[in-house]
Amino acid sequence: MILPDFVEALGEGLYAIDTGFQRPRFDAAYLLVDQGRAAFVDTGTNFAVPRLLAALDAVGLGADSVDWVIPTHVHLDHAGGAGLLMSRLPQARLLAHPRGARHLVDPTALVEGALAVYGQQEMDRSYGRIVGIEAGRVTASEDGMRVRVGSRELELADTPGHARHHHCIWDERSQGWFTGDTFGLSYREFDDGGAAWILPTTTPVQFEPEALQASIARLLARSPQRMYLTHYGAVADVARLGRDLLALLDRMVAAGREAPRGEGRHAWLVERLSALYADDLRRHGCPRPPQEIASLLALDIELNAQGMGIWLDRDAARAAGGKA
Repeated sequence: MILPDFVEALGEGLYAIDTGFQRPRFDAAYLLVDQGRAAFVDTGTNFAVPRLLAALDAVGLGADSVDWVIPTHVHLDHAGGAGLLMSRLPQARLLAHPRGARHLVDPTALVEGALAVYGQQEMDRSYGRIVGIEAGRVTASEDGMRVRVGSRELELADTPGHARHHHCIWDERSQGWFTGDTFGLSYREFDDGGAAWILPTTTPVQFEPEALQASIARLLARSPQRMYLTHYGAVADVARLGRDLLALLDRMVAAGREAPRGEGRHAWLVERLSALYADDLRRHGCPRPPQEIASLLALDIELNAQGMGIWLDRDAARAAGGKA
């Protein structure tokens, strides 16, 4: 079996597919194969669909072999290509969190929300036209729900904190979680001697630190052997990464509590998060120069600052007796 250079075999019938979003090894979708049946976890954007279909072909399976497409949540880097992909997979059903399923049937609100964050030019460049999915092909997940791919059993877990429409998928065979954004981001550029570095993602608009802490703890309670991150790839040494992730999340929340009010808050958050991550990477032993670190993390720092700002406003409204 010869795999394309954007597909990595992980063992146990699992394959990581580089979707090509933003830069190499930034955004992954996963292909699961068992007894001639298959599933995709996360899809990337519309522009990733040819890569996903090529991966399926490379492992010797046709489009009618796919039983499930399972986005971890409906943010467009995870599910933007779901509608287009489903149009190419005649037997597949889509399994989405109940808070997100309707947005994949009618993506109008999803597109409007993304436009507010990214703008039309970036939407066209990075995501393309989002395609809705026939309602009869969409199944809403339940916490603890189990589905099968061949003889392989997958279990769904409701994992809010990054987004309220987020679920993670437990793969009993490999003893690993497909974590979407719940277990943070770990880019291979920052690996030091094989040791991964990890940071939380607080992308707009539903960051809730207490819920995220609880979701991370729930994932770790299974004593997983690996985590399959959308950003990016399979990571081991899970207990250590979990401790690091929660510790950095605590520092981010503390920084947010110190943020000034008013027009300068966003710039302040960008500067503070940049400093936090650079300091954490120095402790990790990352040899990359500061300007390279800043470039690699620029998008995440911007989105994390935006998401934290929305969380702080919501928190302030709640404290003042307003509606969250």
